[in-house]
Amino acid sequence: MTDKSPNQNQGCLYGVGVGPGDPDLLTIKAQRLLQRVEVICFTQLDDGRESYALSVVRDSLNIVQPEFISITVPSDDSPVSEQTWRDAASRIGAHLEQGRDIAFITEGDPMLYSEFSHLLESVRSAFPDQPVEVLPGVSSIMAAAASSGTPLVTHGQRLAILPAVYGIDDLREAITNYDTIVLMEVNRTLLDALANLEKLGLAGKAIYVRRATTESEEVVQNIGNLTEEDFDYFSLLIIKR
Repeated sequence: MTDKSPNQNQGCLYGVGVGPGDPDLLTIKAQRLLQRVEVICFTQLDDGRESYALSVVRDSLNIVQPEFISITVPSDDSPVSEQTWRDAASRIGAHLEQGRDIAFITEGDPMLYSEFSHLLESVRSAFPDQPVEVLPGVSSIMAAAASSGTPLVTHGQRLAILPAVYGIDDLREAITNYDTIVLMEVNRTLLDALANLEKLGLAGKAIYVRRATTESEEVVQNIGNLTEEDFDYFSLLIIKR
């Protein structure tokens, strides 16, 4: 996606997917961009932990000295306020109006369950003529399928991607209507729902993948062995009907 602006003196806002965690999965186009933009923007948890996206690309920045803009977001999974995104858009807009290009980096792909969508909405609202370009990245879903050796779908099959499971009825409906279900952000609620997999005839047909492509990657074929300590924000479950 590229939005062109009549004002060629404006900088461009880039949404850059940096992949699931392995720096080698950063696309060549993204790497080239990150080594030339003047400003790099990212979300930062309020508990002080380093931005995951920044940790992926940090080695790619060793020959450049970009300015960083961090957007602080809650670490307790509560929604990010609209004011946070408006403030971020204002800060970013000031640089763009000076002709400086900005790359907003995000894990996975910018257009799939990414905070970039919220920032993009705020920037478009405040600066409707602002040029924007999106550089896609490898999603954790594709990475998990590759790490586990699990084809997601073949010809004629249907795939559902759910951000969370809110109860067994939601899971039952998805299993009824789709051949493969990918459940994002495995958590306690999901663990409770998984206790019912045997009733749904899916025992042994679910694969858990944690931090795919990283040094701490974990692929669990028997989800009955999972404990709450195994869960991670960067995890997902692949269920085959």
